[in-house]
Amino acid sequence: MHKSERQAKIRELVRRERFHSQGGLTARLAELGFQATQASVSRDLDELGVVKVHGVYTLPSLGETSSQFGPVQFQPVGDNLIIGKTLSGLASAVTVRIDSVGIPGVIGTLAGDDTIFIAVKDRKSQSNALREVEGVFN
Repeated sequence: MHKSERQAKIRELVRRERFHSQGGLTARLAELGFQATQASVSRDLDELGVVKVHGVYTLPSLGETSSQFGPVQFQPVGDNLIIGKTLSGLASAVTVRIDSVGIPGVIGTLAGDDTIFIAVKDRKSQSNALREVEGVFN
């Protein structure tokens, strides 16, 4: 089974059933013939933007923006930092998406609950990275 098929099944399962742990979701996938490690399922959940709400995994509700992560805002701070703000619980998923794009000049990212730090090389890298990261989510 391909990753895209597994992720589609995860999306379906999270919509229809209640999962309180990654282990439970991984076991349910195995019952349906989708063999995956818990680490793979964890990455899938991040990439899909699935978050825990009141102890149950749920899909993010789509905001009015075109981003699957709801509204995401970025602003430059100083010469080497960009701060991003997301809905609560989505910063990690947004950061995984940023990292997967491979934006030149980005040295590293760090996610909290609803805040993202994006470290860049210099001011020129900052303005280019800001433009590119905004393009990914808007």
